[in-house]
Amino acid sequence: MEPAWEAAGWERLAPRVGRCRLPVWDCTAGLVVGDEAALMIDAGASLAEGAALRTRARELLGGGRRVTHLALTHPHFDHVLGAAAFAGVEVYGAVGIDTVLGKGGEELCADAVRHGLDRRAAAEAVDLLVHPHHLVCGEWTLDLGGGVQVLLANVGPGHSGHDLAVLVPGGDDGGGADGGREIVFCGDLVEESGEPQAGPDAVPSRWPAALDRLLELGGEDARYVPGHGAVVDAAFVRAQRATLAARSGVS
Repeated sequence: MEPAWEAAGWERLAPRVGRCRLPVWDCTAGLVVGDEAALMIDAGASLAEGAALRTRARELLGGGRRVTHLALTHPHFDHVLGAAAFAGVEVYGAVGIDTVLGKGGEELCADAVRHGLDRRAAAEAVDLLVHPHHLVCGEWTLDLGGGVQVLLANVGPGHSGHDLAVLVPGGDDGGGADGGREIVFCGDLVEESGEPQAGPDAVPSRWPAALDRLLELGGEDARYVPGHGAVVDAAFVRAQRATLAARSGVS
């Protein structure tokens, strides 16, 4: 049975796929629902945001079900600091993200505070920071049950040193995306609500290649879900790739 996405505060992208845009930083969190498991994509900027996402997911899933898997698209505060709210889930990230999170607690906290998060909330989230249990080197397929499978793909570096994309294959049976259209959760490799942001851990020379990989994964008809902003199409991703290539001087 298809979940009632809007009633639970989600934007429906496909019968089993939804997302919400969190306040303040307009960060996207995604949810993919199978018969046996549910995958959250990114966890918000604080324990409060993570807890709100967990509650929204439980309301959508019903029957005492909860999120069982969490994919972190990259190690920036607005995507990872809510992870501790998802106790007992299997956490996935790109190879190397564990090293960044292990060494970068002070910087994560400072970055969150610089962007307006309360210092006490930032420190608490960093103290409880969850590290991925599963590190994705190439690709990793998760079977969520009921014909719902997702592909986790290490496509970086680009926006950060450790970028993970999530592909939900298309399908006409309700197990995938609408009408056979793939859905690709891009993290901040793609941004719609503003210019792509390149912090100190970005690798500009590799960013265009990461976008090429996204386009290979999704194809021309896919829906691409950016880390910030509205859902876009392949033409938008290609245009952003051209901008980033020109900015970094690569072809």
